[in-house]
Amino acid sequence: MNSENSITFNVHNMSCASCVGRVEKALLAIPDVAQASVNLAAETATVVVDDKFDMTQIATALDAAGYPAEPTSYRFAIENMSCASCVGRVERALAAVPGVVTASVNLPREEATVEVLGIEPMLIAQAAAAAGYPASLIRNQGSADVTAERKAAEASHLKNMTLLAAVLTLPVFVLEMGSHLIPALHNWVMNSLGMGVNWSIQFVLTTIVLIWPGRHFYLKGFPALFKGAPDMNSLVALGSSAAWGFSTVALFLPSLLPAGTRVVYFEAAAVIVTLILLGRFLEARAKGRTGQAIAKLVGLKAKTAHVERDGQLIELPVDDIVVGDLVQVRPGEKIALDGIVVKGASYVDESMITGEPVPVEKIDGAEVVGGTVNGTGALTFRATKVGADTMLAQIIRMVEEAQGAKLPIQDLVNRITLWFVPAVMAIAVITFVAWLLVGPDPALSFALVAAVAVLIIACPCAMGLATPTSIMVGTGRAAELGVLFRRGDALQSLNDVQTVALDKTGTLTQGRPELTDLTVTKGFVEYDALRLIASVEATSEHPIAEAIVRFAEQRGLTLAPVDEFRSITGYGVSAEAEGHKILVGADRFMLREGIALDEVDGVGTRLGQAGKTPLYAAIDGQLAAIIAVSDPIKPSTAQAISALHGLGLKVAMITGDNQATADAIAAQLDIDTVVAEVLPEGKVAALQQLQSGGRKVAFVGDGINDAPALAHADVGVAIGTGTDVAIEAADVVLMSGDLNGVVNALHISQRTMRNIHQNLFWAFGYNALLIPVAAGVFYPVFGLMLSPALAAGAMALSSVFVLSNALRLRWIAPAISEGRSIKMDSSRLVPAAAE
Repeated sequence: MNSENSITFNVHNMSCASCVGRVEKALLAIPDVAQASVNLAAETATVVVDDKFDMTQIATALDAAGYPAEPTSYRFAIENMSCASCVGRVERALAAVPGVVTASVNLPREEATVEVLGIEPMLIAQAAAAAGYPASLIRNQGSADVTAERKAAEASHLKNMTLLAAVLTLPVFVLEMGSHLIPALHNWVMNSLGMGVNWSIQFVLTTIVLIWPGRHFYLKGFPALFKGAPDMNSLVALGSSAAWGFSTVALFLPSLLPAGTRVVYFEAAAVIVTLILLGRFLEARAKGRTGQAIAKLVGLKAKTAHVERDGQLIELPVDDIVVGDLVQVRPGEKIALDGIVVKGASYVDESMITGEPVPVEKIDGAEVVGGTVNGTGALTFRATKVGADTMLAQIIRMVEEAQGAKLPIQDLVNRITLWFVPAVMAIAVITFVAWLLVGPDPALSFALVAAVAVLIIACPCAMGLATPTSIMVGTGRAAELGVLFRRGDALQSLNDVQTVALDKTGTLTQGRPELTDLTVTKGFVEYDALRLIASVEATSEHPIAEAIVRFAEQRGLTLAPVDEFRSITGYGVSAEAEGHKILVGADRFMLREGIALDEVDGVGTRLGQAGKTPLYAAIDGQLAAIIAVSDPIKPSTAQAISALHGLGLKVAMITGDNQATADAIAAQLDIDTVVAEVLPEGKVAALQQLQSGGRKVAFVGDGINDAPALAHADVGVAIGTGTDVAIEAADVVLMSGDLNGVVNALHISQRTMRNIHQNLFWAFGYNALLIPVAAGVFYPVFGLMLSPALAAGAMALSSVFVLSNALRLRWIAPAISEGRSIKMDSSRLVPAAAE
């Protein structure tokens, strides 16, 4: 059975939501394309195909539909080729890679040129090497992102065309509209130029505007119309052509028109094109900003690094570093790749990856992440992940996939916009006929103005941009705050959540035991007692022993050598150190050895009720100290749970820990529901119980045993410090491991969905309100009609509004910052008191 591949690539010429529907329809019509989704804001399409799929079918189908795919071209240096048969083998091997459109090999130059759709060059090199011909990518000078360059060039071209159109349109507008508004100007034009010369000047300038800056609308719009698939360009082309054509007839062949209808609308045609070009330019500029989060992440990548090779320190491009290389990092340098520190000590700023502002200490054995910035120390680390395997590369891939996602709400938009343009054209025809039949004189002029205004006002650009731009900006901002949406539709699902279920160990707590309480009895000094107890425990490998030793080391204590160490299963340990006999263990161990516990009667019970494990230590037959060890709650946990309650959400804890410990923690954190002593499958059953009645539940966990629950929940949220298995099963990943990230994720989801609803309300409301105005429905009552020029301006403004509104998401503040909670909207939730 063939495996499936998801391939994303750029698509040209899309300008509105109806284009999205046509591109998806063209892709789904191709045999063996299992799924297809299109993102207008990113100008990309994603298809799911099997590994034997011929990508030339996609290129051919999209070319025929008028929306050509944009292949990326790579050059490779190929080794081991010696004859023409080698050329054929290499070409076949490369062409067999899913995503390759064409592959051409040049034997004399020992190079291959490969055009691909949506795949990494590494896969091409691997295919060539597997065929026996090792390949290496030939890099062009500079490393600027090709798509960013293309969009910048597009914006620059649109800017030039807009300026040119504006310069040509201004005289037309002044000559025509100025004459209507200013009697003195009208008299001057009539006396100095005359109506014929005036209209002729307007004709020449308007014609230049249409055939030069505005030619794109006609080259794309009319072919789409003739294919029976009209789009936004078709509406603009029809509307401006109708205005220009009527005016041209009025100028050169006035006898063809009914008496009293000889007027010109050259200014309307020119202004329509100019304003829509302006809107396109502003859209292009805004679209470039929607992808800034990706650009920032890509910008985190180091270009070169200092690597130890053959006893020498050399500077290499990061792409040439392999797993196992020793990489040196100087103070202030960017860490190039993921690895393990083998020498040196420093503090590293990981805020760009985790969102946490405090630098993290790195010593021998610590993990470092590519893209983070070294502090004042020097480090040497061994590379463990390179290329697409690094954390930064995976983050970029996650963000790109989330930004390209299609939310359920977008399906409704796409279904509407598929028939929207034909419906608008029908309304324009009805409007034209109605004005001809019942309109006042000159009826033909009124009919033309109303029909053209309907065509122009109804362009569905804003509808198509409403959802994807908000997704792109929202998920990008989330990544900057350390929240990764692995699935874009989790944005919408998270917004509907009513209960947040939390794993305990590693999620609410630190995930490892720590010494939390130390009380010495009368006659003993804390310093000396702790040093001797830790010296004994240093010989043990038990996690509780490690916690005691770690506590002593953090206080700079020097441990003593021990003799006669003995571990008594179920009781504790004993040993001798510096001439003292030391016992450490449970209360039953003390009682067995005849150590009186009267002095601390009740202390152990109190610690146990607080969810802690009490231990006792005796020195030379005397009770010396009582110690409490527990898995401490993370500092941010209480604040995060309080914020979740503030949102009107229920909070549940599902854990495999014992009931007493779970109840103690739940009481301390004010958790609503506790399910304890459950196996992994028990967590799924607990989730199903929480989901009863149709409630939406998010589950937050970090371990391998959390993977089934993460996959079963309506939204699975993985703590980024957890296991790869948990992260792979989740919909959302919190890079910092901080539970405040859950609140931030909900906050971003809420703000993004609100932004999408605002955009859709504007886009649909705008058309619902202004199409009747443009058609002249209010003319009989209020004498109100919308000129085509004003319609063009309003249409351009609609798209710019949607993009500008989406870009506001770039400044979403963290929901919890420096101990202060930002007030969040809980109106969508069921009040806790009503549940």
